[in-house]
Amino acid sequence: MNYELRNKNLKAGKLRTIVLSFLFVLCSLISFSQVKTEVDTTKIRIGEQIDYKINVEADSSLLVVFPEGQTFMPLEMVEALPIDTTRKDAKFLLSRLYKLTQFDSGSYTIPRQKIIIAEKPFFTDSLKIEVNTIEVDTTKQKLYDIKPIIEVDKSMGNWWKWLLDILAAIALVAFLLYWFIWRKKPLTEEEQIALLPPYDRAKLALQKLDESHYLQDYKMKEYYSELTFIIRKYLDEKVYDRALESTTDELISRLHLLKDGNQIKLSKDDINNIETIFKRADLVKFAKSSPDVALAEIDRKTIDVEIDQVKEALPEPTEEEKLLDQQYKEEQERKQKRNKVIITVAISLFLVIATIVGFGIKYGFSYVKDTIIGHESKELLEEDWVKSAYGYPPVYIETPRVLRRIEVELPDEAQQQMRMTTFAYGTLLDVFSVTINTTTLKVPNQKEQTAETENPTFDLVKVSEETIKGFEAKGITDITVKREKFTTPNKAEGLKTFGTMNINTPTSNNGTDAKYILLCFSNANVLQQIVITYPEDDIYADEMVERIVNSIELNPEVPQQEERE
Repeated sequence: MNYELRNKNLKAGKLRTIVLSFLFVLCSLISFSQVKTEVDTTKIRIGEQIDYKINVEADSSLLVVFPEGQTFMPLEMVEALPIDTTRKDAKFLLSRLYKLTQFDSGSYTIPRQKIIIAEKPFFTDSLKIEVNTIEVDTTKQKLYDIKPIIEVDKSMGNWWKWLLDILAAIALVAFLLYWFIWRKKPLTEEEQIALLPPYDRAKLALQKLDESHYLQDYKMKEYYSELTFIIRKYLDEKVYDRALESTTDELISRLHLLKDGNQIKLSKDDINNIETIFKRADLVKFAKSSPDVALAEIDRKTIDVEIDQVKEALPEPTEEEKLLDQQYKEEQERKQKRNKVIITVAISLFLVIATIVGFGIKYGFSYVKDTIIGHESKELLEEDWVKSAYGYPPVYIETPRVLRRIEVELPDEAQQQMRMTTFAYGTLLDVFSVTINTTTLKVPNQKEQTAETENPTFDLVKVSEETIKGFEAKGITDITVKREKFTTPNKAEGLKTFGTMNINTPTSNNGTDAKYILLCFSNANVLQQIVITYPEDDIYADEMVERIVNSIELNPEVPQQEERE
């Protein structure tokens, strides 16, 4: 009896211990945490949003991690609001609201979501959602085909301002050239006198001499010098072309020879009168002779008369001489016009060269050359860039041109496992290209989930290797590969693969040397890739790529966490 009683006591003690342990564990779990979900509706129309909230009640000392990324597939997460924290008795109530949507009608199931509390996983229940189509009354509203994509005219930009500046500069230079070179300027008094015939010019010079004050001031030397210069100049132009540089005796001897040779019908008295005045002038200039004013006035009248006599003595020009004179005038006009053209061209070339040299010193001669001749990369760099978001989750990026969506055909088996969206500008044949690819793995329903599919992830190094193999499959050769960690300006971390390669293009027999950058980011079941290819040894392409890479932003892959103490 004692033995049986002892066995019963031992069994009762073990049972009591097990029960107490179970109750302790149950109580500890209950006190540990409580996870609940709320949803505002289970039926929506296409495009409408569902407010899906996860509430976690936990101690303040526990670390809580909410779901991140596209873990609600087949529904799409539009937005995840920040975690809201409120105090409830001695615990904290952590709540996070997710906005979900779907653009295809049908019955969908929100898969269970994993919440980590103190490094232990907890799962929510799955939830069925009905997405209904929008009924349209076609009797009241007609249906139309979807309009095709159309090209939109590009904005003018600021090029017209540069054009106005250039036209203004050309107009200013043209005006200055016209004003100072081509314009028929008003003739000065000296120029008007120079255009007069020799006889009229000599008569006008005598009139100017009368208006001078040489005689009133008794400046005989200046008076006789001017008087003899007037008649010498006239004789130099009409009779003897060395009259100005000849002495008095040489000039008088030449006049006698011309008279004796019947080349000029000038009387001996006229020659003597000229000789007398010339010798008197020599005495005044070199021997300081001082004739009176009356004699000087007589000599002035004599010179006036002798100029008339010389004109009368000169033979009439023949038609041949007149023709030669006309040809000479026309030749002078052509020469003057030719000189103006030469001056205009020289000034224009100087301004162009000076402008190029000035801009070359300031901006570099290669830049000036590319601006004048044109450079494709430079034109892209200086265009108005476009900043936009592509795919979902969105990749924010700034590019010279808008990236266009490219339809990628996946095998039926792949379509059941993933969804892929691609946006691109250019191709590998264009050397410069930008491609954004977003791959989202579909999360299986709760019943289909396994340990491997519960939290699908991407190995970025393997993704990089597969992309390089894809380059090689397209005929790209000489690929060099370097890898390093990459962080976007908004702290999203990923893998950067970069290097050089040789692209076979239709315009190059030996291929084109190029560079590439492959950026890979992974967040839960989402893979985002950005591929950039660009020419090697192209400073403008280097600037473009640097600007593109520095503009990339996306949600950080590090999950948001709440830690309470």
